[in-house]
Amino acid sequence: MPLFQNSVVAKYLKTQDKTHLTKQWNDFKNHFHNPTIQENIRNSKEEQYQEGFLRDLFVKILGYSLNPDTNFNLTTEYKNVKDSKKADGAILIDDKVKAVIELKGTNTTDLGKIETQAFGYKNNQPDCVYVITSNFEKIRFYIDNAIEHIEFNLFTLTEADFDLLYLCLAFENISKNIAKKIKDESVSEEDVITKKLYKDYSLFKRELHQNLVQLNPEFDPLDLFKKSQKLLDRFLFLFFGEDRHLLPPNSVRLILAQWKQLQELDEYTPLYDRFKKYFGYLNTGYKGKQYDVYAYNGGLFKPDTILDSIKIDDELLYTHTLKLSEYDFASEVDVNILGHIFENSLNELDEIKAQLEGTNIDKTKTKRKKDGVFYTPKYITKYIVENTISKLCEEKKLALSLIEEDYSTDKKRQKKTIKELVDKLETYRKWLLQLTICDPACGSGAFLNQALDFLIEEHQYIDELQAKLFGDALVLTDMENSILENNLFGVDLNEESVEIAKLSLWLRTAQPNRKLNDLSGNIKCGNSLIDDPEVAGDKAFNWQQAFPKVFEKGGFDVIIGNPPYVFARDNFKKEEKDFFVNEYVSAKYQINTYLLFIEKAVHILKENGIYGLIIPNSWLMMYSGEGLRKFLLETNKLNQIINLAGYSFESANVETVILLAEKETIKNENSIQILLNNGNEFYFSHSKLQTEFANNDGFEFKVFLDNDTDELNLKITSNSEELDSLVEIKAGLQAYEKDKGDPKQTAEDVKNRPYDYDYQFDENTFKYLDGKDVGRYFVSWSGLYLRYGKHLAAPRTFNLFDGKKIIVREITGNFPKCLITTYSEDIYLYNRSNIAIVEKVNSEISLKYITAILNSKLISYYFIKNTAKSVRKLFPKIILNDLRKFPIKNISLSGQQPFIEKADLMLSLNKDLQDVSSKFQRTLQRKFELTDLPKKLQDWYLLSYGEFIKELGKKKIKLSLSQEAEWEDYFSQEQQKALALKQQIDTTDKEIDQMVYALYGLSEKEIAIVENS
Repeated sequence: MPLFQNSVVAKYLKTQDKTHLTKQWNDFKNHFHNPTIQENIRNSKEEQYQEGFLRDLFVKILGYSLNPDTNFNLTTEYKNVKDSKKADGAILIDDKVKAVIELKGTNTTDLGKIETQAFGYKNNQPDCVYVITSNFEKIRFYIDNAIEHIEFNLFTLTEADFDLLYLCLAFENISKNIAKKIKDESVSEEDVITKKLYKDYSLFKRELHQNLVQLNPEFDPLDLFKKSQKLLDRFLFLFFGEDRHLLPPNSVRLILAQWKQLQELDEYTPLYDRFKKYFGYLNTGYKGKQYDVYAYNGGLFKPDTILDSIKIDDELLYTHTLKLSEYDFASEVDVNILGHIFENSLNELDEIKAQLEGTNIDKTKTKRKKDGVFYTPKYITKYIVENTISKLCEEKKLALSLIEEDYSTDKKRQKKTIKELVDKLETYRKWLLQLTICDPACGSGAFLNQALDFLIEEHQYIDELQAKLFGDALVLTDMENSILENNLFGVDLNEESVEIAKLSLWLRTAQPNRKLNDLSGNIKCGNSLIDDPEVAGDKAFNWQQAFPKVFEKGGFDVIIGNPPYVFARDNFKKEEKDFFVNEYVSAKYQINTYLLFIEKAVHILKENGIYGLIIPNSWLMMYSGEGLRKFLLETNKLNQIINLAGYSFESANVETVILLAEKETIKNENSIQILLNNGNEFYFSHSKLQTEFANNDGFEFKVFLDNDTDELNLKITSNSEELDSLVEIKAGLQAYEKDKGDPKQTAEDVKNRPYDYDYQFDENTFKYLDGKDVGRYFVSWSGLYLRYGKHLAAPRTFNLFDGKKIIVREITGNFPKCLITTYSEDIYLYNRSNIAIVEKVNSEISLKYITAILNSKLISYYFIKNTAKSVRKLFPKIILNDLRKFPIKNISLSGQQPFIEKADLMLSLNKDLQDVSSKFQRTLQRKFELTDLPKKLQDWYLLSYGEFIKELGKKKIKLSLSQEAEWEDYFSQEQQKALALKQQIDTTDKEIDQMVYALYGLSEKEIAIVENS
């Protein structure tokens, strides 16, 4: 979306003093629109005019006071908090930096080039909200981050744009944080509009399909559903077109009004016929007395056998088109919203299919989930485009010696020099137009639209340099259609997404009276991963045949995208799995589509091509990613890996990284930049040599280790043995799964869980643990039983559950207590949310010794530095293959004895604490008839008595004064017992940590690294 919603800006503009605003506009215009002053500014060097610019604009027009004036709020040369670098200026509110200013001379044409530098200053000022950059002619304004900005051209500014500039930058408004308020309200307003549009659009689509099925029984309902999508695309073009001056204003309302008039004249015609007539105009053109309609065509409005013959209810069509036409598609609705509409459409497609087939829809396996489709946030698409396409552009400009400072106006310049400079621009533009950029899983076109935006700006940059060279007014060349025709390519498995991707590109580039590109040759529907029709049917996709001109030149220059994340289990047919195994090195174990897409991206790139993909972080170290990692290390130059902590996609339970790389076999050592994210911004963490990954077992990308932690990691693993060489490590059982077990379980069995009990049914029925039942040094059994036997889907061998064992919970905790393990000799059955460790035959390694090591802070540190799934913000986990590699010191039984004693003490203390805590909880539940206790009441002994009473109040429990007094005595008495035990547990925990540090030979410095992680 734009930085601001127009309606919100209009509201705040009404609060401004119009008389004062007009005076400031006249003062601004008299200075910055004076041709002589403009010429002088253009001829000034950066240092000559920096302070003058601040006075001319910020002091005289925007109301600031410049240092060293009394009570100044604007200063030059403001030093960073963390280093000696200085911003060119800063705005101070209450002596705190509210905005940083970075200035360049007019020979800097592209202000985007100083964005990183300016935000470097912002990030050094903790209270800074705004970033302002300028080359004295143009000025950019950012709020919070670099995702969106507003750019003003001071030399051509209109009065309306000046009003917005003043609203954003005037001291009286900056001091009140007006711009931030406008942005925040715009985001809220956008959210409201988006949700309302989702609702209205979705209702139209659903009712339209139902009506089509009812009135057109001669057509297949699924075909009608797909055609309803195309029809909605046509309507969307109408709505956008009438609000963005592509079509006569209020075209939809005019169609509706004319239809009403015909009814009144007793000349009834179906409303859909009126719309069909207009669609025909959009295909072939129309010239009338009152208005003209240009023949935009592009394929969207070509004759369609089904759409040309269907019937639609008048009232339904009237109601929904009128409602949707009320949105302002010029300012309220951004093209990117189509991405979210697209997600809804895919879900509805599966729901409609299920209804037609008479089956129930599994919401977790709608197309969005099944195909791994998620809409990529703009800050990610922007970053990937800037570090792929933009990187190639910068390299080309460098190769051409195309330096923007050379293009400043100089009337004494030789004609030969001018021709050389013009030739460079023409060569660069020609090169730009032959760049080929592809998203092999394009979805609704988020990446293609971002690439389009970048290329349009790059052509405008060429125009600006040419205008500056000749001292002419800026005239922008019309390049959008050329970009669509030559530069952008996409493929997607879903027909619906392909059509919406085309529509989004059309709407982004459509200009009045200019034909739309026919995008069918560039944006195609097919299975990007399979080219065999016997496997993929009519979706089989041969890249070389689909894009012959691209592959005549060796492949694409750039691949960008967010490939789908689909795991093989239950999602692929056998022939598809066999195809992947035979054709892809990344499909040698468990198959996930995103691994295949990375490999495919490399194959369809030309040599020295570049790619940027956002993918799950699990590929960095998981066993099934080994083949792909080896392939990439041998064939690619890896540039950056950015860890996006937390979930990057709404409703996608996956954590991701951005991979930026080039198809180039490295001859010399290559350094990979490792970046982290802070909200919507990325920052450098450390670098890793590519050979480090190539030389370790499994080619694991251990990106979470920097130089210091590399050395510490080496010390931890040196003279240690992998855990699975000392013990047996197995996953827990699988109780239920369709078609598994003896006899085979049915779907009904999986749903009803017939082997679960809340009592001991027979001698084969045992206590059953879920992951939540396992704690550090204790088991808190929930009361569930499971009947053991071959009837279970995957029962495992009974020795995992009987006798001595360590139980490791799959879902881990936060550092420093990541691994959650306990030792037990009781019989417990447990599922795959727990991992079992049992003794090997004739082993001299004590399981209690192992328990103490695994629960230590040092092993938690090792875990977060060496496993991809440990750093998830949500649901971090330990997997079998990672646990098997944990480094354990194999020492004598006598050496293990101190650890065994501490483990025994921890087991005893935790049991006692659980007994005290559980007894108190049972009393609570019995006394107040509570079935489930919230987390705070489960940890009651960590509360004050006042907090305890407050938590009871949340459960609608109110005590009398006498009851409060009675409960306070009981609470205090039991709390003292619990806290005394907890203190002993904490002390023993620290003692074990120190023993483990000594066992692994850590120095004081290394211990500090672990403790401070």
